[in-house]
Amino acid sequence: MPLLTGALALLCVVGPLSTDMYLPAFPRMGQELGTDASGVQLTLTAFLVGMTLGHLVFGPLSDRYGRRGPLLAGSVVCALATALCAVAPSLEWLVGARFVAGFAGAAGIVIGRAVVADVAEGAAAAKLLALLMTLGTIAPIVAPLAGGGVIEVFGWRGVFWVLSAVAAAVAAAVAVGVPESLPGEKRRRGGLGEFAASVREVVGDRAYTGYTLAFSFGFGTLFCYIAGSPFLLQNVLGLSVGASAVAFSCGAVVAALAGVVNARLVERAGPGRLLRTGLFAMLAGSAALLLAAGTGVLTAALCLPLVAVVCAGIGLAFSNAAALAIGRVPGAAGTASALLGTVQSALGAVVAPLVGDTAGALFFWMTVCAGLAVLSGWAAERAVATEGRPGRAALPGD
Repeated sequence: MPLLTGALALLCVVGPLSTDMYLPAFPRMGQELGTDASGVQLTLTAFLVGMTLGHLVFGPLSDRYGRRGPLLAGSVVCALATALCAVAPSLEWLVGARFVAGFAGAAGIVIGRAVVADVAEGAAAAKLLALLMTLGTIAPIVAPLAGGGVIEVFGWRGVFWVLSAVAAAVAAAVAVGVPESLPGEKRRRGGLGEFAASVREVVGDRAYTGYTLAFSFGFGTLFCYIAGSPFLLQNVLGLSVGASAVAFSCGAVVAALAGVVNARLVERAGPGRLLRTGLFAMLAGSAALLLAAGTGVLTAALCLPLVAVVCAGIGLAFSNAAALAIGRVPGAAGTASALLGTVQSALGAVVAPLVGDTAGALFFWMTVCAGLAVLSGWAAERAVATEGRPGRAALPGD
């Protein structure tokens, strides 16, 4: 079990490391590859598009053919594709390699959660999932700090060599520590027809759709900031690579602390109330940032606290939106989780190239996404109120 836990822990940090570790290098990458901010941000889009498709492929594949084979194959391909990123001679090469890395890396996210469900239940499963979620929260804090250090010494290509080594370590951990957890008699043989029926059941629930869109547009707000923060912090606010990495990590710390507060309050306040609070905090912080940029009073002393407000909202909103969405369709929780992840990744891929390298564009799109998240959450609550029954995940205080 310790080997399996260690392997699953590695699987859960590859995604955050792959998206956040090279962020401080964006301005330098643009200069070396001869492209603008949107071109560099396209590498994030490619990674997320690949991950979106990977969710849809590896989940059903592992249900049909078992966990170990697809997981090992995805880990190996992810390591090789990330190494190709490190030697990319052009932007086009880098975008293609990032797409493959995202597609293959999705195997670890999707199948890792399935392995937990296969090997543990009840309190044991909750304990293991809590550990993995904690690591998933810490990784975005550490990634830009570590990336900033690597970039200063080895340049942006060094980050991808490090990420390739991490992916190779994941593949080795899977080979040694992850046995086949899905016996043959439990594998699904229904194919695409069974999957399509589950999808129709899930998307037919209006409240599920609303909560999923609230989660996904909230993620869009976050990903706007992820894609635009290197240019905002370095080019607009004038911070160094190291200082921008620290500033970015501070936002992740705020989100993590808000998540801890959420866990303590959710039984008393209810997920619906905390979700509303988080979404409105995201909208208020984003709108205030947009106003500051538009009036020309944007400074680090004003910007960073407002970013912290947005990050606090993220920490309150994400887990509650996901719980309320999946709780709507307990009979198809796997499909509901896969669709939520797919919409989340797809929306992140769409918004990443839109923010450019100006504060006005960044905060405009953050505000748009946060506003749509608020409207989606309101629509979900209306759907629940209309039918007169709360979602399975609802708690007192909604």
